[in-house]
Amino acid sequence: MSTTPPAVRPVWPAAVADGVAVLAFTAIGIASHDGDLLQAFGRVVWPFAAAALLGWLVARAWRDPARVWPVGVVVWAVTVLGGLALRGLSGGGLAWTFALVTAAFLALTMLGWRALATFLRRRP
Repeated sequence: MSTTPPAVRPVWPAAVADGVAVLAFTAIGIASHDGDLLQAFGRVVWPFAAAALLGWLVARAWRDPARVWPVGVVVWAVTVLGGLALRGLSGGGLAWTFALVTAAFLALTMLGWRALATFLRRRP
């Protein structure tokens, strides 16, 4: 049995990756609907950014942020569900197609980077 502690990895790259996923999602959404990016950005990004932060807290993601399960799935689910709820409560639209695109894009990005990191970590 080894007494060597596991390698400590910095948390900030994972937080940045999730932040970039949320920012990309909102920026692409605004741009694809001919919105004024600067005007709409704060209004559109805050529900999902706040929900992502809540997801990190719920999952205690700082402990092992690159794990797909359960950390990534919890962060993703809270970001999607919380972001949609906050958007709806703040007067934003909640079309079912928007919810599907939200879930798919954030799954691809938030779980995708974690899957890639796991794959690269396990390579010999």
